[in-house]
Amino acid sequence: MHSDAASVKQSIRTYRMIGVALLVFTGITVAANLVHLPVHWAIVVALIIASIKASMVAAVFMHLSHEKQWIYGSLLLTAAFFIVLMTIPSFTGLDSIGTPVHGKHAAPAAAGHQGQGH
Repeated sequence: MHSDAASVKQSIRTYRMIGVALLVFTGITVAANLVHLPVHWAIVVALIIASIKASMVAAVFMHLSHEKQWIYGSLLLTAAFFIVLMTIPSFTGLDSIGTPVHGKHAAPAAAGHQGQGH
C-alpha cells in the first residue's frame, strides 16, 4: 500500500534525488554553454540534456514509471521521433544555402560589370 510510512519515506527520498539530479543537469547545461560549441552541436547537446531532464520528470513526477506496458510503446515512438529531430541540427553544417559562390562563374560576371562602368 502507498500510505505506509516506509513507502512515503521512499517516495520523498526519490523526489529529493530527482530534484538534485535536475539541479546537477541544470549546472551541466550552464557549463555546456560556457564551452562555446558550434551552433549545431550546441543545439544537439542542449536537446540531449533537456531530454534527460524531461525523462526524469516524466518518470518520477508524472508517475510514468508505474504505468502499464502500452504507454512505453508510445513513449518509445516519441523518443524515436525526438532522436530524428535532434539529428536535424547536425545537418545544418552541411548545407550551402546563403553562402557566396566562389567558382568559375563568379569571376567573369564580376569582370563584366567592371568593364561597363568605365
